Amino acid sequence: MSEQEPIRVFIVDDHPVVLAGLASMLSTQPGIEVVGSASDGEEALKLLLMQPAHLLLLDLRMPGMNGLETLQALRRSGISIRAIVLTSYAMDEEVYRAVQAGAQGYLLKDAPQSEMIEAIRAVHCGKRYFRGAIAERLAERMLRSSLTERELEVLTMLSRGLTNKEIGHVLNISGNTVRNHVNSIIEKLEVSDRTEAATVAIHRGIIEL
Repeated sequence: MSEQEPIRVFIVDDHPVVLAGLASMLSTQPGIEVVGSASDGEEALKLLLMQPAHLLLLDLRMPGMNGLETLQALRRSGISIRAIVLTSYAMDEEVYRAVQAGAQGYLLKDAPQSEMIEAIRAVHCGKRYFRGAIAERLAERMLRSSLTERELEVLTMLSRGLTNKEIGHVLNISGNTVRNHVNSIIEKLEVSDRTEAATVAIHRGIIEL
């Protein structure tokens, strides 16, 4: 792909005014070409098979096939396209599920034009685009998901000051097993000891006391 080739963008949104506004705004930007649009995920899939694009701007909340389902369907279909999800609401779990489904970026619909252009260029270049509080909460959510359910139980008890023996008694497991869980927690949280693990977990909202 030559450097001069424009970024081919496809937009999916069920609100005609939003769709028209995005298409109009992006069409004036050098190096960006809007190659198509759709009002729902099902229509988008059909059109993308005929009209390949580099990047998808995808509304998360739509009737019919929503944004998350569209990302999942794209993955199954083998269509190669990078995606930025758009929404009016900064819902942590929603963003996390979209990232799990393959989204590389996230934008609120009221983001300034400059931020949208920055996001499109960044994601097109292979980077991820998550900003501010959403980025922090997403990182925390992804870290939380890497801890097993048992590790979260152990971590909660650690934060309450229980010893390995006491934790083992509560969970009906051996002290050695508890120690293995504690070591795994320390490694995953990238901390130096159990005290720091508890402090970091509470500060990041991984566990609640």
